[in-house]
Amino acid sequence: MPLDLNQKIYVAGHRGMVGFSIVRNLRAKGYQNIITRTHAELELTNQAAVADFFQSEKPDQVYLAAAKVGGIYANNTFPAEFIYDNLMVQNNVIHQAFVNGVKKLLFLGSSCIYPRLAPQPMSEDALLTGKLEPTNEPYAIAKIAGIKMCESYNRQYGKSHGVDYRSVMPTNLYGPGDNYHPENSHVIPALIRRLHEAKLDNAPEVVIWGTGTPRREFLYVDDMAAASVFVMELDKSIYDENTDPMQSHINVGFGSDVTIAELVHAVAIATDYQGEITFDKSKPDGAPRKWMSSELLNQLGWKPQVQLDQGLKNAYAQMVTQADFTASQAR
Repeated sequence: MPLDLNQKIYVAGHRGMVGFSIVRNLRAKGYQNIITRTHAELELTNQAAVADFFQSEKPDQVYLAAAKVGGIYANNTFPAEFIYDNLMVQNNVIHQAFVNGVKKLLFLGSSCIYPRLAPQPMSEDALLTGKLEPTNEPYAIAKIAGIKMCESYNRQYGKSHGVDYRSVMPTNLYGPGDNYHPENSHVIPALIRRLHEAKLDNAPEVVIWGTGTPRREFLYVDDMAAASVFVMELDKSIYDENTDPMQSHINVGFGSDVTIAELVHAVAIATDYQGEITFDKSKPDGAPRKWMSSELLNQLGWKPQVQLDQGLKNAYAQMVTQADFTASQAR
């Protein structure tokens, strides 16, 4: 079936790393009728505001990439905010999409939906089979609720209203538009910033917490955006044949992982930090491995394109050009 490039598409969270990349991908494919709203223009936790927006704009499709996100420190410090804000955003956007006749919606989740001790690589059927990681459980619960909300609307309104709401679960993402905050960032932006600052300060050594042996999987954000659009554009019969009504989410990963030590050395190359890197083995490691199975998505015909070394170079080049980051480095 040919694509309708004139559809009105609402990308929620277009200023975030993934949302911004999805907008770029859609425009590159020829979609022109893309609508966005900044946080100041539309507060997605406000039910009435979201209802007014959907009634006024009447989009045909929705990419729900808006979320309150952060690293371990933020998740541990603000658990109430993480569960409340994310549940409210999801509930408002998904329900108002339905009320206003949106047939297609894509919900973006997170790999943290899976149990902390799930078998590796984590496949879609690992969902709800064990306890979650305590440090980000509120965020994970919200994302699981988003998946189940999409599935529930499909089950109740799929046949009667043509509802087709899908979910994708990304692995750890990085790339242009990432958050480089010293306390709230994830591992790659935190390492990029730290080694960049060490280079500027001519620091002879950088000490990394842990043994460096845990393994993690990372996906470049433009690959995630491409996968999101790919899943959204899949013919409904193909999507339905490869998912179940109560297990309809699809993992999006790179397909392999690296040790933290390998990652740190790759970041050192990308940032041109030439000092010594050591590991403080007295500090905690975290989970030994987090690796998602992307077998289903690969079978459907999608694979990532950006290798880690090139992705890190791209991310670093983008970071050092950010005016806000540059200003924060003024001494």
